[in-house]
Amino acid sequence: MTRQNSLFDDLSAPQLPDGFILRADALDLDRQRALLAAIRTIEAAAPLAKLRTKGGGLTSAAMTNCGEAGWWSDAKGYRYERANPMTGRPWPAMPEVFRRTVAGVMAASPWPGFDPDACLINFYSPEARMGLHQDRDEADFSHPIMTVCLGDDADFQIGGAERSEKYFNVRVHSGDVMLMGGASRMRFHGVRKIFPGTSPLDVKGRYSLTFRKAL
Repeated sequence: MTRQNSLFDDLSAPQLPDGFILRADALDLDRQRALLAAIRTIEAAAPLAKLRTKGGGLTSAAMTNCGEAGWWSDAKGYRYERANPMTGRPWPAMPEVFRRTVAGVMAASPWPGFDPDACLINFYSPEARMGLHQDRDEADFSHPIMTVCLGDDADFQIGGAERSEKYFNVRVHSGDVMLMGGASRMRFHGVRKIFPGTSPLDVKGRYSLTFRKAL
């Protein structure tokens, strides 16, 4: 799809449903590197891990969190936890560069007051995937979800209100930001494919920073 450089250009693009906003090239390389450095600090305190799913398998992507709460999965189900179940310690605080990035992106969006209390960090190795799913463990679905893409390109899947509905792929790049809110807040979505060797950063794979109002 055509890359857009100005804030929220062409929001009515027919391939994007109402409430789903792709801000292409939203973050320059300096900001992307600053975010990656902050991720490394978070990982040192709360290492990435593949989580156990309700079905007994492991997630394809490795995960960690920062903020007041972190998303977690194990035999008990999907939920948010204020402390890391692996260590018993609170999740690392959300870095200031994360908060500045959210505020800058959201200022001209339909949700300028969005103030996340959790950031789920997914790392996709070149072979990792994420099946179609809804983000439905948050307390209030009126808040949007903001996703920052770092590293390798990926095919991001956008589906409908039911898993069985038709979906389409949007290729996202490092520095892109996606917003899912309003009519698109509960759409099924996923990651179909990672494109190795496309990262402008010193990382082999893709990081997804997913900012949520969880509590």
